[in-house]
Amino acid sequence: MYQTLAQARTSRFHQAERFRIVDQAPPVRDLPYRFAYFYVVLDLWECFRMSFPTDLDIARAATPKPMQEIAAMMGIGKHLLSPYGTELAKISLDAIDELSDRPKAKYVVVTAITPTPLGEGKTTTAVGLGQAMKHVGKNAVLSLRQPSMGPTFGIKGGAAGGGYSQVIPMELLNLHLTGDFHAVTAAHNLLSAMVDNHLHHGNELGLDLDNITWRRVLDVNDRALRNIVIGLGGKMDGVVRQTGFDITAASEVMAILALANSPDDLRERLGRIVVGYTKAGQPVTAEQIKGAGSMAVIMREALLPNLLQTIENTPVIVHAGPFGNIATGNSSVIGDLIGIRGGDYLITEAGFGADMGAERFFNIKCRASGLVPDAAVLVATVRALKAHSGKYKIVAGKPLPDDLLAENPDDVAAGAANLRKQIENVKAHGVTPVVAINGFPTDHASEHDAIRRIAESMGARVAVCTHFSDGGAGATDLAQAVIEACEEESGFHFLYADTDSLKTKIEKVATTIYGAERVEYEAAANKQLQTYEDNGFGNLPVCIAKTHLSISGDPSLKGAPTGHTLTVREARASVGAGFVYPICGAMSTMPGLSKEPAASRIDFDDEGEIIGLS
Repeated sequence: MYQTLAQARTSRFHQAERFRIVDQAPPVRDLPYRFAYFYVVLDLWECFRMSFPTDLDIARAATPKPMQEIAAMMGIGKHLLSPYGTELAKISLDAIDELSDRPKAKYVVVTAITPTPLGEGKTTTAVGLGQAMKHVGKNAVLSLRQPSMGPTFGIKGGAAGGGYSQVIPMELLNLHLTGDFHAVTAAHNLLSAMVDNHLHHGNELGLDLDNITWRRVLDVNDRALRNIVIGLGGKMDGVVRQTGFDITAASEVMAILALANSPDDLRERLGRIVVGYTKAGQPVTAEQIKGAGSMAVIMREALLPNLLQTIENTPVIVHAGPFGNIATGNSSVIGDLIGIRGGDYLITEAGFGADMGAERFFNIKCRASGLVPDAAVLVATVRALKAHSGKYKIVAGKPLPDDLLAENPDDVAAGAANLRKQIENVKAHGVTPVVAINGFPTDHASEHDAIRRIAESMGARVAVCTHFSDGGAGATDLAQAVIEACEEESGFHFLYADTDSLKTKIEKVATTIYGAERVEYEAAANKQLQTYEDNGFGNLPVCIAKTHLSISGDPSLKGAPTGHTLTVREARASVGAGFVYPICGAMSTMPGLSKEPAASRIDFDDEGEIIGLS
């Protein structure tokens, strides 16, 4: 079994050099030769895929260090740790004050070009970069989101990184961890119960039954719960009304967990949650419903970030898990406030492309934390840029199109508009970009060269990475590029001012980041946005919920479309979290399962070990 990509190349890849597979395409004039080339490429990819260990196999073969040793790397003493078994620990919030006299780390966010449905290895790249820092003599700390079990059991599978660049223990990370997601679910639904109890007992606050905005949540992809009617039965079964479920990762409580900076801040934010409005348009809060205190009690342990490690024993803070296409898509402010004093570099990851998680990182998370990023890593892959050429369709759970595996730097160049635009989106916030080419065994050197030329023409540093197969050693070039980028003076700035109107903020994001010509608002959205302005919420930032499969609001538009219209269907106010989120197009806050979800493949083997998680 091959342990690294390099070994695979040595054994089987090098056998194929007579066909000039790895570094150059065969002559297009020789049709039989082209067929030979094509099938050898497929054979090589299949060989690599079948011989490479699974993520679970790699994770189980790793040698973790005791949590106290991992914490000590960050300057955190054992008195600040609450062990969860032998492989996990919670970090006391006292660490923020105790580490305050240590120098600040350089702050790096990992984002990406617009991904295909398969993802482009952004978390894996973040982990690989964190591990690579040790190889070049630097100490890094990772700050990452906790995976939602919705996607884990849906189409995505495990989300702990991959190959030799992943967080361990990966089973626990993907399944419950220390129960933070369940705490969010419980706190959220307690408030839901309190709202309906308030209605049952007379509705003293005058909530408009047609304008109750607080729904319920569940960490499962379940489309049947998107819209439901509750209170059916007799008089003692509650008030009949229409409501629904969102996924837990889209909960405002999850966003509050990600953005709060202290227990007091958490409590205040929970109290500010707006559950609905009166017929006069006045907001009714969780504080008024008298549910905020109990919610805070439920969230007490969840507020403490989790300490894990990578396969190469780099410290990893895992905390919160808001969705990147619906919510803020970033790990917690608290995790970053601890990690920023724990090493030379703090590396965090933002959900989906730079138009999504990174934009929210810059304009929402950095507003809340006060931290200033020093550089942004933009992950790109050959397959994604070929997809953005418009010539190929990539479907999650389906094999890649045959032609996509053939050497074709022209197709890479044809999809380059997306890379250029995402570099521009990073630069629009005054942050220095570094392009990380996440290499796959089916890539060709000419295709990597094409990406390099495109990125360098935009003034970005570039590095090819093989961290999936080679761990930190496969990302040392990226580490050096990031170090150089962080030495440049940061010109970081927000895209819009707090004093801008909500529509102005939406339009600045849409035109500057998405390339839209204009924004249109459906009647419901217009009414909701005006209500929020009237109630003093206009100073909040915006978190635009849209498709992650296009820079635009239309998932079918690839590359970097311009001149399009962004349509805002509705808008919700997450006042406790501190943002307003417009919802565009057909975006759903409760995903559904595919025909063959990952849940159908996850099980125990005969030895009682988990299978199918990666």
